[in-house]
Amino acid sequence: MDITVAVDAMGGDHGTHVTVPAALRFLRDNPDVNIVLVGLEDAIAAELKAHHAVTHPRLRVHAATEVVTMDESPQSAMKNKKDSSMRVAINLVKSGEANACVSAGNTGALMATARFVLKTIPGIDRPAIAKLMPTMKGQTAMLDLGANVDSTPLQLAQFAIMGSAMFSALKHVDAPTVGLLNIGSEDIKGNEAVKEAAEMIRKTRLNFHGNVEGNDIYRGTVDVVACDGFTGNVALKVSEGLVKMISTFLKEEFNRNVFTKFVAVLAMPLLKRFKSRLDPDRFNGASFLGLRGIVVKSHGGANKNAFYWALAQAVEEARSGMIQRITEQVEQELLHLNAVVESTVD
Repeated sequence: MDITVAVDAMGGDHGTHVTVPAALRFLRDNPDVNIVLVGLEDAIAAELKAHHAVTHPRLRVHAATEVVTMDESPQSAMKNKKDSSMRVAINLVKSGEANACVSAGNTGALMATARFVLKTIPGIDRPAIAKLMPTMKGQTAMLDLGANVDSTPLQLAQFAIMGSAMFSALKHVDAPTVGLLNIGSEDIKGNEAVKEAAEMIRKTRLNFHGNVEGNDIYRGTVDVVACDGFTGNVALKVSEGLVKMISTFLKEEFNRNVFTKFVAVLAMPLLKRFKSRLDPDRFNGASFLGLRGIVVKSHGGANKNAFYWALAQAVEEARSGMIQRITEQVEQELLHLNAVVESTVD
């Protein structure tokens, strides 16, 4: 099955200087993928020319006349830039011309535009940002990572359902274990929203492990970690900062003197393997779950290699039938959850 990805070529801190070469490399490595570069025609053409790729059988340019800036408000982007590269790329997903959209642009504008254009899956209140995180046992899907600062118990339960469906589709696991991020594993811990969410999730058919703590994320205690966007975003940024700190400390120690530099040369194979396991580039690409289409958000400051991996994430989601899997599981589980909520109200 051929997959077509619409790329917001203008998004991110570096625009076409990153998106175009990353797309060309991805096409070389994936003969069953087509890419549509969306953006300002002159800028895209100049970058293609610089890479001696003015024409390509599996690449085409779709013109857009506007660009959403990284500091622009979501409301402004929605109202004033209806022909932005971001919106046009998402429109291609809605029309079926593309199976997925990838953008490194303004996160708030991308989420607002994607939600407006694609709409949410029936039964989902709000989309969530999800990401596969490296762990001691493999990978864990974590959501929400910043789309929803405050979340109701029902929304937390929805995140758990969507995360379970995502992990099942991408990792081919029938019953992924699900955990609810909390300040302790005991049932009495946490705020009222988390406690109520735990009770709801227990009444679903999810493989619910219970509460998990922050250190469980990288232990790989569960396959899916559900939380509100405020908590999830803080956890994500702390993790990114920790990786940078460890990398900086290692470089400082290995460059301390002639002897440590010699040791660094001997340890190079080990260091390369260590870097490949924690390389943030390989984990670039967060998914907007809950929409009726695939939208992957690349980090705004992503380099060519990192954007390449965001493209890979989008293609994997399209190939796996993830949207259909999420839609079916949400429908099945929320019918029961809504009944539980109504009975509680009554």
